[in-house]
Amino acid sequence: METWADPDRPVDERVEALLGQMTLADMIGQLGAFWPRDKSEKPEGGEVAPMESVMSSGGFDEVSQDGLGHLTRVFGTAPVTPEEGLDGLARLQSAVVERSRFGIPAIAHEECLTGLTAWRATVYPAAIAWGATFDPDLVGEMANAIGADMAALGVHQGLSPLMDVVRDYRWGRVEETIGEDPFLVGTVGTAYVKGLQAAGVDATLKHFVGYSASRAGRNHAPVSIGTRELEDILLPPFEMAVREGQVASVMNSYSDLDGVPAAASRHLLTHVLRERWGFTGTVVSDYWSVSFLHAMHRVVGDLTEAGALSLAAGMDVELPETGAFAHLEDAVQRGLVSESDIREATRRVLRQKARHGLLDADWAPVAADQAVDLDSERNRDLARRMAEESIVLCANDSGILPLRAGRIAVVGPIGPDALTFLGCYSFPNHVMPRHPDLDLGIEITNLVDALGAEFSGSEVTYRRGVGILDPDTSGIAEAVEAAKAAEVAIVTVGDKAGMFGNGTSGEGCDAVDLRLPGAQADLVEAVLDTGTPTVLVVVSGRPYSLGAFADRAAAVVQAFMPGAEGGAAIAGVLSGRVNPSGKLPVGIPNHPGGQPGTYIAPPLGWFSDGVSNLDPRPLYPFGHGQSYTTFSLGGLHLSSDEVPTDGDVELSVTVTNGGDREGAEVVQVYLSDLTGQVVRPIKQLVAYAKVRLAAGESRTVTFGLHSDLMSFTGLDESRIVEPGAMELRVGTSSEDLPLVAPFVLTGALRTVGEGRTLVPAVSFG
Repeated sequence: METWADPDRPVDERVEALLGQMTLADMIGQLGAFWPRDKSEKPEGGEVAPMESVMSSGGFDEVSQDGLGHLTRVFGTAPVTPEEGLDGLARLQSAVVERSRFGIPAIAHEECLTGLTAWRATVYPAAIAWGATFDPDLVGEMANAIGADMAALGVHQGLSPLMDVVRDYRWGRVEETIGEDPFLVGTVGTAYVKGLQAAGVDATLKHFVGYSASRAGRNHAPVSIGTRELEDILLPPFEMAVREGQVASVMNSYSDLDGVPAAASRHLLTHVLRERWGFTGTVVSDYWSVSFLHAMHRVVGDLTEAGALSLAAGMDVELPETGAFAHLEDAVQRGLVSESDIREATRRVLRQKARHGLLDADWAPVAADQAVDLDSERNRDLARRMAEESIVLCANDSGILPLRAGRIAVVGPIGPDALTFLGCYSFPNHVMPRHPDLDLGIEITNLVDALGAEFSGSEVTYRRGVGILDPDTSGIAEAVEAAKAAEVAIVTVGDKAGMFGNGTSGEGCDAVDLRLPGAQADLVEAVLDTGTPTVLVVVSGRPYSLGAFADRAAAVVQAFMPGAEGGAAIAGVLSGRVNPSGKLPVGIPNHPGGQPGTYIAPPLGWFSDGVSNLDPRPLYPFGHGQSYTTFSLGGLHLSSDEVPTDGDVELSVTVTNGGDREGAEVVQVYLSDLTGQVVRPIKQLVAYAKVRLAAGESRTVTFGLHSDLMSFTGLDESRIVEPGAMELRVGTSSEDLPLVAPFVLTGALRTVGEGRTLVPAVSFG
């Protein structure tokens, strides 16, 4: 047996033995990919990946002649049953092995942002809903179930999660993010990474880095940010997942940062990721982003230069197909890249393959000899729990909820369309528009039917009123009549996810402003004008401006694309069967323009009387969410009012459920640096804990906060902890912070090295 094929030997020894036998062509083969898809098919229902129809590469025989690194989306490109997919993957792997001099199979990767993107697989809530749960443990449990399904199909790598921090609500991919706060994104995203990888599937962080800060929220637009926004807002979630989550792979951003495309940035892909953070996994390209260096960014003259530039920067694998990397041998001959750079990238790919058993002498593809249930009861239970915990009760001042009514009018375009519950990377929205002759593959109950079942003792009528984007308002009159005849009106508005303009939310579906799409605002106004008590239910991927309606609505409920179990979850919140515990991972704007930013703002970025006529403060702030029980916070205690710049402090607070039913509250801790050598945010989340309490129960939460959590990027662009006055503010949203604990950081200014503390200790008494 060859040394490299012996699973009992150390991975590094095996990899070096194999590299010693490889030619340059053999190594380059490991850095490419093949996507088994019909390139002749017209993408009438939307492309599966960005600019798919304008990119091309060689056929399977050509790209795999010297071995192959990845197989792209065997399950996720077209509707195949799990058994058909397993059979297809096995055939492809056998062909890869046969064509490789060393018999090495490929890594199979799939999308898995809302669950495995495959036909007949459970669709979980969108990532923005993960953030709304404020529950990393539940997100990790969901990710573990997703990973188990993927592993059962012979899939090795999942292209999730997004660690992009929302900077502009107009960006179409807000639905794919976890929220607008780096600590929330980092903790929830890292939990997803740990859950997926515990099931044996490598997670992939994306998009590294800056994608969400594109100008005007436009997809792929340039990014113009400074060092502090990069280091203190955008990079920390990625660093957390690398250091705390030990993530296996990272994917680059499409955007350029100050003129340097991320796919060609040695600073990002090598200096930050590997040299500073110690990342040892693989960097894979976002689809065609290496070729984009030539076609879109125009920083190189041809594909040979594109491949050389990206690989030298730190890229390991070109996805979804071998394009620019097919020219790497020519690039070596032209002196554009060194063979040692190619060897190092191959080394990382082979380590990954060794971990997955792909170098083992007895490796065999997963056989399709038993049924694989991708929509199991376990999955559905997790999807239900995720949906229920993600729904946010924004307002209920009238006390109309939980709902008790004999006649209920449901109006609006969301009601009968269950696809509005699903994100753009869900299989039904991502792929099935290309296959209108087939069923979705899973059962999804729409909101009208879910409400009918939930309120079976009531008379529930439905009128559409308007479409999601259709400007036709002729149906509003009928909806108004239904509302007038009812005791309560439930107005359902929001988004339909799609790709590249084929939706109101999703990749390439950016918004000019934050008005509800189409004529939906006209419908809301007309129903509110009837005087019938109205519950506004928004099902969307981004927050929309609701300031024009909120003071007249009896209640406001926000659901962020809650997945296949979303209908019953929303209905359960409205009936009171579910006590809502979701919190806003993004603010809900008061007006449609003038505030594309988020709660993390310096004093001049927030409301300041007389500075501007525009008030950027949200209608409902980050972290906000109500319950059907009442919570109070008290007993604030800080272990010391003086903390060394290299020390730590403990903060404890008691939360009490003063209501008559069980519920959950999210205790949130924000840091305010009162004076800094550079402009600092007014406040920023540094700790949180979701606390579940029975009626009348109290519990004390203690947060251990190391001074590293108070660090920032100083004038000389190094990370520092600066002595001076600070405050910890504790409450239940970024604007509801009744408890304040002042303290002083003492001692000398400290430069913080790599490997700093990224998460607080949390304990319950």
